[in-house]
Amino acid sequence: MFNSPKRKEKVLILGLGGVGFYLARRLQYEEYSVTAIEMDAERYQYGDESLDIRLIRGEAMDLDCWREADAGSMDYVICVTDNDAVNMMSARIADAFGIPYKVVRVRSLQIGMPGSLLSAEDLKINLLIHPEEMVAQEISRLIKLRHGNEVIDIADGQIQVMAARITEESQFANQKLKDISIKFSDFVFRVVAVARGITTIIPQGDLEIQPRDQIVVMTGSRHLPDLMEIAGVPQGVGQRVMIVGGGLIGKRVAELLANSVEVTLVESNPVRAQDLAGQFSDVEVLHGDGSNADVLSMAGIADVDTFISTTARNETNIMSALLAKNMMVRRKNGAVSTTGSEKTIAVVSKEDYQVLASTIGLDITLNKKIMAASEIMKHVRRSELMSAAHLHGFDAEVVEVVAGANAPITRKPLSRLDRSYHGKLLIGAVFRDGSWRVAVGDTHIVAGERVIGVCLSNQLKELRKLFGV
Repeated sequence: MFNSPKRKEKVLILGLGGVGFYLARRLQYEEYSVTAIEMDAERYQYGDESLDIRLIRGEAMDLDCWREADAGSMDYVICVTDNDAVNMMSARIADAFGIPYKVVRVRSLQIGMPGSLLSAEDLKINLLIHPEEMVAQEISRLIKLRHGNEVIDIADGQIQVMAARITEESQFANQKLKDISIKFSDFVFRVVAVARGITTIIPQGDLEIQPRDQIVVMTGSRHLPDLMEIAGVPQGVGQRVMIVGGGLIGKRVAELLANSVEVTLVESNPVRAQDLAGQFSDVEVLHGDGSNADVLSMAGIADVDTFISTTARNETNIMSALLAKNMMVRRKNGAVSTTGSEKTIAVVSKEDYQVLASTIGLDITLNKKIMAASEIMKHVRRSELMSAAHLHGFDAEVVEVVAGANAPITRKPLSRLDRSYHGKLLIGAVFRDGSWRVAVGDTHIVAGERVIGVCLSNQLKELRKLFGV
């Protein structure tokens, strides 16, 4: 499955904005042959200075640019310009050139959604991405299913990956991982990533977990409640949500949550606030600046379980969420809450800000650029990786792979793998005897077995080599 291809797969990217640039960098690192078409002079120059790909200066709709890119030889086209119409029309052009796989990013929910007049098939599109909808659905999932805790189902739902902030009171605090595994041996779990400051660590047994660390833990689904208890993660059900920002994401989140929790939506634009108030009968819509403490106080922040900031400005989202976090833990009587059940979710567009937000105490940060790009990457890699998931706020990915014949991973138990892999990747679970089980040091992977691996985002090709060369 992981045998090296006879030739590099070719990818044509239209547009080097946030999603396009991120994809180009990832694909370049994973040794795809990448060509990009970009008209904007500043983006073109930045791409030329930062990327090792072929760049063509021109319009996405200019057929001469397509011919210069040798479009007919491409395996994929990824249409991520800032214009929905251009992206959709580009898919038709790609179809005419015979490009087999076409990915298109659109913002309008009138295209490609259930019940839409035009489907992805009508537009000759293999994968249609709605970044804002992806973020809104993820926020809804986190709140409705996990009460604001980040939990990812993998391995057919038999394994769950949980992200948690370590507090001073946590039983994991100031403990080495090898000691934690001995102390809590009633069921098997494994810490597979640690975010400390601005750094993501793929840990070894000697790593000591510190207060304020953000950790990712893998365990069997039936043991998740036990894991949450010993890690100090609250499991109470959140009943009230406050959203700041009534744009595409904020409005959609309110729509998705309105029937299940109590929602307050704060919008700074008076005209838009009035319009939103007319659209919602079961959402409290207020006009005000969500980064102002007085506004948040009057909106009832002291009674909120989850605060979500979805404005178009990174700084506003981070600062308002940080302010809300502080106000949420100081209840009406001035007493400091120690339950840890108050959650903040902030939407950011810069990768550095996503890491920064985690270091200053925000619970979850979502980046629509990374979410969209990660979904696209899953489809581009579909012939090599069975599935993949990016961890919010971590520079790491969870991937499901199959061990190839004579692969290095099959030659010795996990505890004896070459030390060059330490800090880059680890194996979290293996499918054996009809069920998934968490992998430990003496686990020996056999050719053909399905495995869940965790690696730093820039080490994915090393994981592929481990399983296929």
